[in-house]
Amino acid sequence: MEEALAADWPVEVVLYTRQTVASERVRHILAKAKARQVNRREISPVLCRRLADTETPSGIMALVKRPDYQLKDIFRNQPSLLVLADGIQDPGNLGTIIRSADAAGAQGVIVTKGTVDLYNSKVIRATMGSFFHLPVVMVDALEELRDFMATFNLQLIAGQQKAPKLINEVNLTLPTVLAVGNEAHGLSPEILNLAQHTVSIPMPGKAESLNAAIAVSIMLYETIRQRL
Repeated sequence: MEEALAADWPVEVVLYTRQTVASERVRHILAKAKARQVNRREISPVLCRRLADTETPSGIMALVKRPDYQLKDIFRNQPSLLVLADGIQDPGNLGTIIRSADAAGAQGVIVTKGTVDLYNSKVIRATMGSFFHLPVVMVDALEELRDFMATFNLQLIAGQQKAPKLINEVNLTLPTVLAVGNEAHGLSPEILNLAQHTVSIPMPGKAESLNAAIAVSIMLYETIRQRL
């Protein structure tokens, strides 16, 4: 909630219980909300527990309007690094991917239809606030993604288990979209067909695969290594 207020997201109302006002952090949040002229409303602990989806709610929450992001609206200038999440199902994975993209300085995350709901509470929590730092955009049609990449001359690097080419063998200093696929089935054939390179991560150990969020994090930091 603090991140949403700091990032000027459209927060419509902040709800809190009387007991939480004793907390300095909560008072700070309420002061921020007041400064932004956001409505604040005290609710009962019983209602708070009903609204929250955690076993031990913090006692303060916010109603935030969902932004309607579009690729053409968000990326008006040449993006240099984006992440594409194709069919990711685990909310923790998607949240961690968004957090890693934010930490690596990517300009945004693109998700395809069939990916877990962006506004799943577990996704939001797993981002640790990064959800409010960079745009996360759903693409409905493959043509939109293809046209977008052509407009900005973006190369698509597809992460695929056991691909013969390694991630460190590709030039990642170019404007790049790093793609990671579904936990069980990997990237869809349609996304693979758009890729300039299909790569894997060096794995000299005995593990057969990596978690999708860990894999994309490694790809992001190989990109940073090359660019530094």
